[in-house]
Amino acid sequence: MPKKRLSMRKIREVLRLKYELGHSNREISRSCGIGSSTVSDYLQRTKRADLGWPLPDDLSDSSLEQTLFPPPPPPGTSRLIPDFSEIHKELQSKRGVTLNLLWQEYKEQHPDGYQYSWFCHSYRDWAGKLDLVMRHEHRAGEKLFVDYAGQTVDVVDQHTGEITKAQVFVAVLGASNYTYAEATPSQKIEDWIGSHVRTFAFLGGVPEVVVPDNLKSGVTKACRYEPDLNPTYHDLARHYQTVVLPARVRKPRDKAKAEAGVLLVERWILAKLRKHTFFNIDDLNREIGKLLEQLNNKPFKKLSGSRKSRFEELDKPALKQLPASPYELSYWKKATVHIDYHVEVEGHYYSVPYNLVKKQIEVRYTKSTVECYFRGKRVASHIRENQRGHHTTVKEHMPVNHRKYMEWNPDRFKRWAAKVGPETLCLTETLLVKRAHPQQAYRTLLGILRLGKAYGDSRLEAACHRALHINALSYRSVESILKSGLDQKPLPKPATEDKPVNHANIRGSQYYSPSTH
Repeated sequence: MPKKRLSMRKIREVLRLKYELGHSNREISRSCGIGSSTVSDYLQRTKRADLGWPLPDDLSDSSLEQTLFPPPPPPGTSRLIPDFSEIHKELQSKRGVTLNLLWQEYKEQHPDGYQYSWFCHSYRDWAGKLDLVMRHEHRAGEKLFVDYAGQTVDVVDQHTGEITKAQVFVAVLGASNYTYAEATPSQKIEDWIGSHVRTFAFLGGVPEVVVPDNLKSGVTKACRYEPDLNPTYHDLARHYQTVVLPARVRKPRDKAKAEAGVLLVERWILAKLRKHTFFNIDDLNREIGKLLEQLNNKPFKKLSGSRKSRFEELDKPALKQLPASPYELSYWKKATVHIDYHVEVEGHYYSVPYNLVKKQIEVRYTKSTVECYFRGKRVASHIRENQRGHHTTVKEHMPVNHRKYMEWNPDRFKRWAAKVGPETLCLTETLLVKRAHPQQAYRTLLGILRLGKAYGDSRLEAACHRALHINALSYRSVESILKSGLDQKPLPKPATEDKPVNHANIRGSQYYSPSTH
């Protein structure tokens, strides 16, 4: 039987199953052996042709085909061919814009225009001739794709001649393909985050979604369904009110924009710089900036305008506003609160509420602040200090009675030290008095007194005696004395005054007096 007649039979069967028996599109699809989208297309065509069910008895298959699939008009007719470039742009402009809506608007302006099926097929044929990266209908302001280029750029140290490899960061907006690129010393978290901050500033706004590749700086654990974001990267996204959706593993279409953008940057920027010699990153980025401007203003081959013009028209109006201040790089760490209710950040100690002793908390720290979180709630905030070994303590974090947390108090440390010996007790009392708050000495004292378990109380007593003698009042000093065995050696004697030496060859002061000559 001819294929055309068989197709019409299937359409009649689709209509029967739908309107006579009331089956769903999916059930009809399985019954007729065709796709669900094809079932939907047949039903829409029938509706637009104002055909009811049952079909008229005198409607032949050829008439039905002519009604549902009208041929395109011959050349020279008055039907206006849609501007598919404008349609492509409209599909990217706003949420909810569909081909069906655009076809309806086209038909309102041109009642004798083409039918929906021809409209859709012709648009898809036109879009299929675009570059792969241009075909995707990303909404304006929706996605920013980020990645590093595979190529690096040599940067030469003027003084030593040492060559380092500068990394090239690339970001591409989905709708307009507007591109940003810059060189950084590495792919470490500091450079990764800094590149994002500068990208948002370059765009003058923030997209809804940032799509990185599964880079270690941004994603700590690659997973198809729930990738674990680096806490700092998550913090950046929260500051800019955007969301990070890493590209799925082994899903190249997720990052097609980024890869195409990288290819363009390598071809139109890095290739042109291959014969240049750069002595610092700033000079390199100035040259990248000049070529980047040329790339963004370069006219498209198969679309109207350029990356810059489409950015101004599509993406820029849809981007969210930048926050009042740029993101400040932060670091995160997990810490267990010590018995002195302080946590350590790069050698300095910061207090938290005493009832969190021995609990694990998260610490976020920047160049200027230190914040402590327990179960997602901020429990302490401090100005960042750089003095190693010192303490920053908030009085409100201190307990009214220190016995509430395992009775750690100055008297307990003194009793423990007294059992070791008088020199250990003296060192303990000295440390308790020297600190602004006795609790600030607890960590040091606990470490010193525990040395007795490893070396014995007699050696610890001798080490404390030596530490007091040389004024080395710290845990590290006492530990060093014990490790090197200095506690078992006599203390150095104080320096004595030099005595005059009598010798026949040594002339006294009288020799130089005028009366002797």
